[in-house]
Amino acid sequence: MSRNSSDLPLPPSPRDAGGSGLEAVSATLAALGRLAGPARPVVGLCTIGLRAYWPQFPRLRERLLGYAGIVRRRLAEMAEVVDVGMVDTAEVGRSAGEELASAGVDLIVIHVATYAASAQILPLVQRAGAPVLVLNLQPADRLDYGRADTAEWLAHCSACCVPELSGALSRCGLAFRVVSGTLIGPHGERAWTEIAHWCRAAGLRRSLRDARIGFLGHTYPGMLDMYSDFTQHHAVFGLHVEVLEMEELAAEVAAAPPAESDNVLALTRRMFDMDASVSPIDLAWAARVAAGMERLVRSRGLTGLAYYYHGSGANQDLGAALILGGSLLTARGIPCSGEGDLKNCVAMTILDRLGAGGSYTEIYAMDFVEGFVLMGHDGPGHLAISDRRPGLRGLGLYHGKAGRGVSVEFNVRTGPVTILGVTQTGDGRLRFITAEGESLPGPVLRIGNTNSRVRFALGPAEFVNAWCAQGPTHHVALGVGRVADEIGKLGELLGVETVRVC
Repeated sequence: MSRNSSDLPLPPSPRDAGGSGLEAVSATLAALGRLAGPARPVVGLCTIGLRAYWPQFPRLRERLLGYAGIVRRRLAEMAEVVDVGMVDTAEVGRSAGEELASAGVDLIVIHVATYAASAQILPLVQRAGAPVLVLNLQPADRLDYGRADTAEWLAHCSACCVPELSGALSRCGLAFRVVSGTLIGPHGERAWTEIAHWCRAAGLRRSLRDARIGFLGHTYPGMLDMYSDFTQHHAVFGLHVEVLEMEELAAEVAAAPPAESDNVLALTRRMFDMDASVSPIDLAWAARVAAGMERLVRSRGLTGLAYYYHGSGANQDLGAALILGGSLLTARGIPCSGEGDLKNCVAMTILDRLGAGGSYTEIYAMDFVEGFVLMGHDGPGHLAISDRRPGLRGLGLYHGKAGRGVSVEFNVRTGPVTILGVTQTGDGRLRFITAEGESLPGPVLRIGNTNSRVRFALGPAEFVNAWCAQGPTHHVALGVGRVADEIGKLGELLGVETVRVC
């Protein structure tokens, strides 16, 4: 968690930053620092072989351990590695599994160096209790068929026992995947890219297990797609849902010293373009609430927040002033999802921890002339993933909601993007729905909302039809880059079905 906001240094002004002002946004976020970030996965590594070979081929074991060193060094770039060494008997497998279980590994990486019996590996996997990635990485592109002897073949025969391991793990109901390629060289880089994606997915799984998401207020009345089963989220993701009352936020707002809200106000003026419609009174109130939101996040140790309130009186004023603070928190690693959509807060968390951002979004309209889908929302935007300064606009009313105040205008920067929806099927299972597209330049609505023009491989009508066929929640997280592959791998690690549209 960060320092108190009143202690944070002010970022340079747009003039000091030497540009149009977008640099001041980045400087502000850098000065504030992230409140929560991605978890580095813990990977358990073992290299497997057959002990009967060592006396028969005296230099084979040392050669295979040399290969293991290459694997360990590459994995160390992606994860914290717990290396249990060579597993060459069932007894060694049992003790290695106990060691990995004690380390709490997120992923077991089995480096197949030569043939090994599946009975050696099964007790390791059963005891360690984590998903398995089997590495079938040959040390060379091919054997020298005319000169290779048995020892040379054994040093290259990683593929020999992979089907056996796959059959045994499958019959025992243990989750695994195989990555095949070469240990080094151009034919191996595709395999190492896939391995990196698996490690990132394992880190995501750890991030979700460590997550503590506040649920403030209630879900928007009548939005039946969004109602969530908190117990299910605990069970599937391993996270914790902290149920909060608006009175708790009110207490934090009241307790915030004036210096904290003054600093938020100064930061806001430097980060945002202010429309003439912004009332100084509404802006000052939004800054006070933002200071209180940060205090609430710190005091409760939150890594995310889903919120909505449709009541009356003072708490209604609180509920109407959450957009500025939610945007600032989202940009700093605490995703905030409006309308009480817990599932979308999870989706935003996933994209944020992948470095893709993850902005609170829904489908707005279809453009059949230029062939894109307009996507946005009234509510928090991930300010770190825009290519222009965000704006603040004053709204005399929030459409379909109670209250009035300031709202954020923002667009996701142009280039590749990924959307992620977390929904629930008719039989109660959670499902990931993803699609990759392009954020396009061009005019958007100026109504105090986030707005982005997104083109998918399918046309606007075809895309909306295909997306809706999956029974989505109407909110999605919109992030930059192409990360659908990592999301799919996370789904496999969690046992969550993942559907990729387009």
